[in-house]
Amino acid sequence: MITAQYVRQMADYNRWMNEKLYRSALALSEAQICEDRGAFFKSLHGTFAHLLWADHMWMGRFTANETPAPDFQSMSFQELQRARLVMDGRIMEWAVGLDQCWLEQSLSWFSGLYKKTFTQPAWLAVTHFFNHQTHHRGQATTLLMQFGIDPGATDLVFMVGLEKNLMREE
Repeated sequence: MITAQYVRQMADYNRWMNEKLYRSALALSEAQICEDRGAFFKSLHGTFAHLLWADHMWMGRFTANETPAPDFQSMSFQELQRARLVMDGRIMEWAVGLDQCWLEQSLSWFSGLYKKTFTQPAWLAVTHFFNHQTHHRGQATTLLMQFGIDPGATDLVFMVGLEKNLMREE
């Protein structure tokens, strides 16, 4: 079982890492960002777009406000960057207002991929949400490194301001 404080910490880490990766990608041209590099989602753009799409879907499920996802794949890098800032703000707002009791409940959602409804503990879905982000940001980091761009420390324990965040009260 995770805690609401863990969710807030991971939301903060998510925002910190996305800022680092998008800032690092500014050194690339739009063509380089969209270049097929053989990654699972082909390019840095494809990886960023997938993360936005998945975050949009999960946040809709977590807030019971599901809406069709925008076509992130067709957006320019600048549009993706703006959408990322909005999404990270939405995730932080949700995390700050999260109640521990919600995490202890079941969450049901319909999967378009599997064409069926799933029910799992909410805490497990939230854990998956953050794990999914970390997994694909690792791919994005590799793509940046292939271009000779080192985004710097990516580990949670090295996040700027971590000590302050751990001191926050529930």
